[in-house]
Amino acid sequence: MDVQHAQTYEIRTYGCQMNVHDSERLSGLLEEAGYVRAPEGTAEGEADVVVFNTCAVRENADNRLYGNLGRLAPMKAKRPGMQIAVGGCLAQKDRDTIVKKAPWVDVVFGTHNIGKLPVLLERARIQEEAQVEIAESLEAFPSTLPTRRESAYAAWVSISVGCNNTCTFCIVPALRGKEKDRRPGDILAEIEALVAEGVSEITLLGQNVNAYGSDIGDREAFSKLLRACGQIEGLERVRFTSPHPRDFTDDVIAAMAETPNVMPQLHMPLQSGSDTVLKAMRRSYRQERYLGIIEKVRAAIPHAAITTDIIVGFPGETEEDFEQTLHVVREARFAQAFTFQYSKRPGTPAATMDGQIPKQVVQARYERLVALQEEISWEENKKQVGRTLELMVAEGEGRKDGATHRLSGRAPDNRLVHFTKPDEEVRPGDVVTVEITYAAPHHLLAEGQVLNVRRTRAGDAWEKRNAAEAAKPAGVMLGLPKIGVPEPLPAATGGCSAH
Repeated sequence: MDVQHAQTYEIRTYGCQMNVHDSERLSGLLEEAGYVRAPEGTAEGEADVVVFNTCAVRENADNRLYGNLGRLAPMKAKRPGMQIAVGGCLAQKDRDTIVKKAPWVDVVFGTHNIGKLPVLLERARIQEEAQVEIAESLEAFPSTLPTRRESAYAAWVSISVGCNNTCTFCIVPALRGKEKDRRPGDILAEIEALVAEGVSEITLLGQNVNAYGSDIGDREAFSKLLRACGQIEGLERVRFTSPHPRDFTDDVIAAMAETPNVMPQLHMPLQSGSDTVLKAMRRSYRQERYLGIIEKVRAAIPHAAITTDIIVGFPGETEEDFEQTLHVVREARFAQAFTFQYSKRPGTPAATMDGQIPKQVVQARYERLVALQEEISWEENKKQVGRTLELMVAEGEGRKDGATHRLSGRAPDNRLVHFTKPDEEVRPGDVVTVEITYAAPHHLLAEGQVLNVRRTRAGDAWEKRNAAEAAKPAGVMLGLPKIGVPEPLPAATGGCSAH
């Protein structure tokens, strides 16, 4: 492809971190094939290739997709060379209907064969007809494909794909397949390569991350992997998401507590505090077991920030069941909770269960839960005031930083901290030491002078990457990447992160 006339691409990502990671790979594949990313601010329909990486856990996910595709249809009609591709969980689920409903789509690919996208686009162009290719099993781990990472200093590392659970509200196992684990040596080799490039924080990623080892027959494989990460020189921060309470064993807690670069942070989905509802959800733990894990984590890691996912209004949930959820929230004292109103997901057992809760009841319960959690988040954040913390400087995390002359960073426990900009240059990926002076429910402030600035290899990597992007030839329509630590938690889940 002529670099001066390279075709541009745009990827629209919906859903969980697995999709975010897959989209990084799709970007890498397209760029290896000669495409360039459309610049920031490119008008809708102006990119030569538009890829939708879809999510199926929302009831209206298909409506959203077809609405977006409908808007692009007239734009595509005016630009014959433009191509549209649909991938991800919704493509895996609705493989046969997408091209029927939107015949202007050029490529449909599934969760197991993202590596085929460039080939399918080329085939669609040559044959002038839609290419639908859905693999039934994984062709290659996403982490083995080329990548264009969104961050120079923090990275996702996929350790497993698929899920062996059968939660009644979740369609993910049907679309991502049974759990398949990567070999530990392959995972560690990827992490070491990332660290060599300047990455200083990694997040181990799996649909059910702490079940790692079930596929390779080692029940302690996940704790061993955490400890092995502790041996990698230059790797400063290790996180993981999302674990399942069923597989949260004492050896994992010990590994978290005893491995210095494993961060004092845990995201562990609760979903409901009611044993009756948990049973209906086919969650294999009960309230006592869940709170027992939290107690052990807090005993081993006193400053751990624990976050969770909760679904309100699951079919059959009574007022008494809901009160049990509130009880767990009060006992667990989560730093943050990602709360969702139950919505039917077509193809799941829960969608056809008796006892569907009226919308107004679900809404009222949801508002009570959010109010309680907001109060607890604020109280827990106030405990941070006066603490001296090391922050990894981030970019794109503080929307008002420009106006307030602040920078933003993440504490070891992943709390977001806005801090006063120091006189010396600080780059994303560098580490600063600050004292917390103020707490809000969802962030902290450090309004005094920065106590220390440590320039890092990660900051060097960020600077080098930005310089390389700025030096791109004018003919290549590639905007500066959106750099920033990957979101620690999915912004719109309720299914994928529910494992």
